[in-house]
Amino acid sequence: QVQLVESGGGLVQAGGSLRLSCAASGRTFSMYAMGWFRQAPGKEREFVAAISWSGGNTHYADSVKGRFTISRDNAKNTVYLQMNSLKPEDTAVYYCASRRTLLGSTRESDFGSWGQGTQVTVSS
Repeated sequence: QVQLVESGGGLVQAGGSLRLSCAASGRTFSMYAMGWFRQAPGKEREFVAAISWSGGNTHYADSVKGRFTISRDNAKNTVYLQMNSLKPEDTAVYYCASRRTLLGSTRESDFGSWGQGTQVTVSS
């Protein structure tokens, strides 16, 4: 399994943007599909976005579709989450996760490794 470290979280006003990064260790990063999940206070962790090993297939939660973009750079062992038009309801701890298959998934249980999370706070 890969080790994952997220960065890029912070405090932003509603309507603003942030880009999260998730750096992965190991030489087999390109063999892993990747995902982003989030957990707001008092709520269960939920799916945000996923990307296949090549970057050719992506999936998004309806709540972020059109505002968030997931991408990856296999040469840098990094997956990104570009978040635009942020809303207060996007406030959460954001986690990246890896799945040792070619295709992504929306199910938390399909992902084997998780980062420690990065806090995103959107003020109104």
